[in-house]
Amino acid sequence: MKEIFEGEFAGRNLSIKAHYLAEQADGAALVTYGDTVVLVTVVSLKTAREGLDFLPLTVDYQELTYAVGKIPGGFFKREGRPNEREILTSRMIDRSIRPLIPKGYYYETQIVANVLSLDTENDSGVAAMIGASAALEMSNVPFKGPIAGIRVGRIAGQLVCNPSAEALKESDFNIFLTGRKITPGTQGREFDVNLVMLEGEANEVAEDDLIAAINAGLEALRPIIELQDRMRLAIGKAKRTMVEVAVDEALVKKVADTVAAGIQDAYQTVRKLERYDKLDHLRDHAKKVCAGEDAALVPVVGRIFESLDRKILRDKILRDKQRIGGRSFTDIRPISSEVGLLPRVHGSALFNRGETQALAAMTLGTSSDEQRIDFIGGEERRSFILHYNFPAYSVGEAKRIGSPGRREIGHGNLARRALAPVLPAADVFPYTIRIVSEILSSNGSSSMATVCGGCLSLMDGGVPIKAPVGGIAMGLLSEGNEVVILSDILGDEDHAGDMDFKVCGTKEGVTAMQMDIKIDNLTEDILKRALMQAREGRIHIIDKMLLTLAESRADISLYAPRITTVKVRPEKVRDVIGSGGKNIRQIVSETGVTIDVEDDGTVTIASSDAEAAARAVAMVKWLTEEAEIGRIYSGTVKKVVDFGAFVEIIPGTEGLVHISQLAKDRVNKVTDVVNEGDVIMVKVIEIDKQGKIRLSRKDALGADVS
Repeated sequence: MKEIFEGEFAGRNLSIKAHYLAEQADGAALVTYGDTVVLVTVVSLKTAREGLDFLPLTVDYQELTYAVGKIPGGFFKREGRPNEREILTSRMIDRSIRPLIPKGYYYETQIVANVLSLDTENDSGVAAMIGASAALEMSNVPFKGPIAGIRVGRIAGQLVCNPSAEALKESDFNIFLTGRKITPGTQGREFDVNLVMLEGEANEVAEDDLIAAINAGLEALRPIIELQDRMRLAIGKAKRTMVEVAVDEALVKKVADTVAAGIQDAYQTVRKLERYDKLDHLRDHAKKVCAGEDAALVPVVGRIFESLDRKILRDKILRDKQRIGGRSFTDIRPISSEVGLLPRVHGSALFNRGETQALAAMTLGTSSDEQRIDFIGGEERRSFILHYNFPAYSVGEAKRIGSPGRREIGHGNLARRALAPVLPAADVFPYTIRIVSEILSSNGSSSMATVCGGCLSLMDGGVPIKAPVGGIAMGLLSEGNEVVILSDILGDEDHAGDMDFKVCGTKEGVTAMQMDIKIDNLTEDILKRALMQAREGRIHIIDKMLLTLAESRADISLYAPRITTVKVRPEKVRDVIGSGGKNIRQIVSETGVTIDVEDDGTVTIASSDAEAAARAVAMVKWLTEEAEIGRIYSGTVKKVVDFGAFVEIIPGTEGLVHISQLAKDRVNKVTDVVNEGDVIMVKVIEIDKQGKIRLSRKDALGADVS
């Protein structure tokens, strides 16, 4: 028998149905928010694979086309590989859920969120996040929830929770955040809602405004968290018993005595691969000395080593106030950059920060190069594309090259959103822009290096950006009352830390950010300190970038297409295209340009040859020209009648030369003066309200064509 739990969420009713669908799953929640319906299931295997020492969690968010009454395209007529939105939503759910499943739970677990119905008002990603938490809450999988997700925007100066997709277009930021219930609460509350995950984009918004939005979003999650609490108390299954592995204190001490001093020494090594070689050698040495011939102890010693390694690095930072390489908490690694490395590329930049190195290549194209993405909510056309590649050699490994993974998609999306707010409007710079970031070496913050390198490649390519954008990755370590915020974190510091917070923006404000948090005591004060420290670091990075290139180049590359835009009346579009496209084909054949025509009358002509582009523009204007009173044209006689001749003065436009207007003297018969096919000069003497054109040959005699 189905159980229904309902509550108000951001001014609309939300319901969670249990024991209704997918009863053989460990947990299943049907979330209905308006006409958006998402089914989320969780299944966790009963036995763990032998030797597994991590949580094998997979999250799959799927948008089914029948949810909006569509049939998939293509030959097979069924859903194919996940689109970008599906991948990014899956990542957000994964990043929110994974830290809240206890360490030591190594059973293969899968969360599947299927969008069964979708309206235009209610976000399916929000419903899927709530459904994932609800399914885990009612299952027997141990989970430190509940959590809930919400989207926050600011429209006309007012904060709005879960705005519609249409309303978001008017918002100056778009933040998706996940909050978790923590007890005890403060200020007399039963519980507080703590930030777990954050993903957002903004139009150079001030840090204080973002903090206000985050606080508003977390508070709005309270009723949905309470709803899940009621549901768990009513129908939740008993959680699986987590058998804690007894800690062999003697073995822990033996491992520490064997390798602790060596680990301390290894963290004096600045170079990443040299440091990793030392740590790998110490790990192998610990296993050999402390496990001996007992194969069962080898993974145990490995886990003890990892725990000791993390503790030593945390103590080094928290207690000794020392970071790898001797940096202070706010120091940024050495930065250098170059532009114009690739002569035939439209814009290129190499950005180095410490051992992280990103090569950004920028290409300019026309509107026909726009990316078209078919989401179930409708088609999206992007004139700005950013792709992020992370080859194995960037971390000293050798692996098969395959298609981009979820991490690459996520990092590329973050960098794209960071740079998009500073790009010029299409009517100012009518190009499709693609940036490819090749990570050549990585030791933390490769996505932020992509933002910096991508910005410099835009400037090198002559794109008139509004302001330069920089990015920085922030970290946090917290123990007791001790809180340390780190600027520009390394990979080791990310692994040992409690927060990964990426912030991008200009000197004026934030354009994109992403946060994952592993602790419960992230206060507003800590968040504000992190944002302000990130701002200082971001401005430092931008200043370093500007030493390489102070502003966008005055002109685009010699090898980039020159784009000229011509506006014609929408009803003249068919004249440009011609029957079966013959006019466009003729223009392209004669000039070699690329030409795109939009329904609104925008004609875009692209060519690296300025003379060819000018000829193409002239041809388009000739095809779409309109008659002007008093102007003289060279026209072709199309038809002869008793009372005159119809003359085509411009393509598709004809006027009548009355017999009385054929010559200065009296004309008895039209064919005495003109015949079909003759080319004659005529003057426009009248255009009536119906658009009919009267022409005169006698007034044009002896005159030049204007």
